[in-house]
Amino acid sequence: MGWNSQKAKSFIPNKSRIFFLTRRRDAEKHKKLGEEESLRSLPAQRPNTRKTPRLQAVNASFLTRFSLRLCVSAVISSLVLCAADKDHLAMLASAQAAFDRVNQVASPPLADASACVQTQAAMLSVALPAEESGLHYRKGFCQLAVAAVTRAPSAFTDAAAELDRAGASMMAWIARRAGALTGEANWSQPDSCPKSCEPFIPVAKLWKGWVALNAGGAYAADVQFDAPPDSGWRSYVAALRAFQSGHYAEAAAAYREVLDIWTRKQQETNPPLTSRLSPPEDIPQLLTELGGAQILAGDPTGAVAMLGRAIQTLPKARAYFLRARAKELAGQSEAALADYNLASRAAFADATGLASGEAHLYRGILLFRRRDYTRAEEEFASALNFDIPRALRPDASAWRHFSAVASGFCGVSRQYLERSLPSVSPYFPKAEAEAMAAGCSAGP
Repeated sequence: MGWNSQKAKSFIPNKSRIFFLTRRRDAEKHKKLGEEESLRSLPAQRPNTRKTPRLQAVNASFLTRFSLRLCVSAVISSLVLCAADKDHLAMLASAQAAFDRVNQVASPPLADASACVQTQAAMLSVALPAEESGLHYRKGFCQLAVAAVTRAPSAFTDAAAELDRAGASMMAWIARRAGALTGEANWSQPDSCPKSCEPFIPVAKLWKGWVALNAGGAYAADVQFDAPPDSGWRSYVAALRAFQSGHYAEAAAAYREVLDIWTRKQQETNPPLTSRLSPPEDIPQLLTELGGAQILAGDPTGAVAMLGRAIQTLPKARAYFLRARAKELAGQSEAALADYNLASRAAFADATGLASGEAHLYRGILLFRRRDYTRAEEEFASALNFDIPRALRPDASAWRHFSAVASGFCGVSRQYLERSLPSVSPYFPKAEAEAMAAGCSAGP
């Protein structure tokens, strides 16, 4: 049974009861004093919240204020982040819009292309890692559009560098090819080609065909020139192949077709970006080749006119030589001599050094036609001793032996001449040389 005060009243006498109550009151008093003392001895920062209601209220108020401050800070941070995200998205949208103004037109204006480059560069300074590749591609694309108009080598270099960073190897290769910055025949793999780069795949094929053509591979070039069909390059290869097979009239017709296409393209006031970045269309060279085909097709008068156009566009030694040959066949002997002289002078002017085998060749022909065979033979010997294009070397050798035979050396020189004739170009007067060799009497 538990002890209580009611039971004490009934079992304890009065004096004993007074004593007991006094002792009980003192014990309770000491207990209370002990608790207060223990509370005073505790550190102020660690109150016993279970036994002090006032401290519980204070602590609850502090926690409430702290929680509110955290919430306010979180809201402010969220607002700042939201504002930053909006600014970032706005910059991304602006960069995309600037790129679209360049990408979505066939011939972007220079101002739009330059603005696009600046916008992408600004976006790259704050871009996230996942956004950098696309921004480098857009910047490189727009820089390439700038280079296509200005033709500045530094612009092509910058465009290629940005496209390389984006992994767009084909576009970077086109930039280097259009800027004459590389001799590579192809681009590196793998390659990243987004939708905006797809219209330039035919341009890359044209460049591959152009490289093959300049390496002497007309058949390999023909495979690449199948796209686009209106570029004129496929007809150009057809003309070359017809010429090489001796079908000179067919070659002349094909060259005329190419000339019509390229002339129309050069007359465009605002050509598309794909055309600006395509291989160069050398119209003076085309006119020269067309004039040569006309000579061999039996139209020297037409060849004189065509080669005159070539010389007016860009005076080159080869065009002067072919026009001299055409005038010669047309019976204009004095005019032909004048053109042989101009051919020699032009070749000397174009020479990288003081000597030019081509120039000596044309001067030798001039002297031969003046019947100065001894000096002509010396000029042909000089042509063979100096640097001369490989295609002209058989002609120079045949002309040397032809001069010797014309001088009366009909022994060994005639044999050398007869042996050299099968390898000469179609512009060499082969029938004339054969007739002189046949009519030369036996001698030294």
